[in-house]
Amino acid sequence: MLTNNWIYDAIIYIYALSLLFYFSDAVNKNRSAKRMGTGLLVFVWVLQTVYFVIRLIQHRDMPTLSMFEFLFFFSWLMVTISLLVNRFFNMELLVFIVNVVGFAVLTLNLLTDPNAAMPIAQEERLNDMLIFHIVMAVCSYAAFTLATILSGMYLFLHRSLKNKKFAIMKRFPSLDKIDKWILVTTSIGTPLLVLSLSLGVVTIIAGNHSIRMLFDSKVFSSVLVLGAYSHYFLLRLILKVPGTRLAAWTIGSFAVLLMNLLLNPFSMFH
Repeated sequence: MLTNNWIYDAIIYIYALSLLFYFSDAVNKNRSAKRMGTGLLVFVWVLQTVYFVIRLIQHRDMPTLSMFEFLFFFSWLMVTISLLVNRFFNMELLVFIVNVVGFAVLTLNLLTDPNAAMPIAQEERLNDMLIFHIVMAVCSYAAFTLATILSGMYLFLHRSLKNKKFAIMKRFPSLDKIDKWILVTTSIGTPLLVLSLSLGVVTIIAGNHSIRMLFDSKVFSSVLVLGAYSHYFLLRLILKVPGTRLAAWTIGSFAVLLMNLLLNPFSMFH
């Protein structure tokens, strides 16, 4: 648990889950994922509203909003704006980006709660956020590994069919099905990596670490990994490149991911 308040914990976990569904719809026009993401986001908005009202009632004697209430209200506004954009405009990617900002602010806000001002409590929260960051990163790496394996299968099957080795088809799914699952696994790994990186940056800022840590080699290589996998969607959705090139790019992106992991011993904080 990130806090001692189940409502705040529920908001964070449901918020993260809704982002996964929204990203799936943004890259693949999955209407079921959009409905699920919207439903979860509405639930987040309701919980945020209830929590904010309770908070205001508890602190009604204070003449101004604290930094905690200010940032929480900002996150609530991000959710509200994204729901309005989702309702009246067809801009799923914008909704996803707006909510990534809202999610980052919401997690950063954990460290501004005046009720948890003791250093030990703050340190425990930072550790919980760090664990959440690591778990999301590991899950994204697992998804990218599956995408790489599928890409290798795609290239192998494509070459076998090109060389008229049709017997091999009995042991493999179709190229279209493999291509679909490459998209699915990459669509899962990419938003998880975005959330992991956002939590990592929040942890650096909230932990009073030197701002120089944001220029660490690990940070740059992680952004490079995110850029490589984000470019996959540009190649697929905008440039409409063939499946073989997409599979090759996915394998190349995984090589960048491995390079990122090898940089851990040289990082200031990994």
